[in-house]
Amino acid sequence: MDLGTLWRAALVQAALVAAVAVALGTALDRDFFASWGWLAGPAVWFACALGTARVLRLPTGPTLAGAALAGVPSLIAVPLASTGSAPLSASPCSRRGARAWRRGTT
Repeated sequence: MDLGTLWRAALVQAALVAAVAVALGTALDRDFFASWGWLAGPAVWFACALGTARVLRLPTGPTLAGAALAGVPSLIAVPLASTGSAPLSASPCSRRGARAWRRGTT
């Protein structure tokens, strides 16, 4: 892929995702995203990748494969962040709480 196509694809994808995000954000309430955001986000990403492929006349298969590969870091990071961040953020709090408890200033 040449650099010009890369930037055009990035701009079209960003514009499509932004447009869908605004439309969904105004049409649906917060509870929908809390419950179904894990599915809606990737579905919108793939739909917009398909739209990007159509607008720029790119091959559909490789474009969707690239969209899937772009999501792999998030697929790895989100579970790690949700499970790993709680112990990391709780660790300093527990040390401060233990010190305060020993001093009797809880």
